[in-house]
Amino acid sequence: MDQVKYTGEPMDTEGTGLRRLTKETVKKLIHYSQEAKKQAYCPYSKFRVGAALLTVDNCLFTGCNVENACYNLGVCAERNAISKAVSEGYTAFKAIAIASDLSDQFISPCGGCRQFMREFGSSWDVYLSKPDGSYTKMSVNQLLPASFGPEDLDMKKVLDISNEY
Repeated sequence: MDQVKYTGEPMDTEGTGLRRLTKETVKKLIHYSQEAKKQAYCPYSKFRVGAALLTVDNCLFTGCNVENACYNLGVCAERNAISKAVSEGYTAFKAIAIASDLSDQFISPCGGCRQFMREFGSSWDVYLSKPDGSYTKMSVNQLLPASFGPEDLDMKKVLDISNEY
């Protein structure tokens, strides 16, 4: 599944300036993440994960986890979807939905994916889902509080650092 133009329109939340997705949009986003999960390449863990990412321009990118025999070279579904979007020129996101086969709890992104998502802002939505379509919504900031982001690189630093020990 490649990039597709999504036709659902989010609604503005009156008076807050925040963009909220309609329930129908969330449902479709979760559906696309579940479809992406079917493409997962996970011969080692047998743990399928899919992600569906919605840009602020209403473009949808999907991703699945891709494992490797050298375990640390695998790619998570969330990073896969975000990388696909970035490679097509998109860096502003509304939401991402994540799906797995876990039925007793909502799938949650790993620490690396949380930091990867944070690179593109802290206030966009993350929908953690179950196979039955139920979900819980969090923001990137809630998943990675007190995070380090691009703006921290501009903070005042000590410039006279000695490399002698």
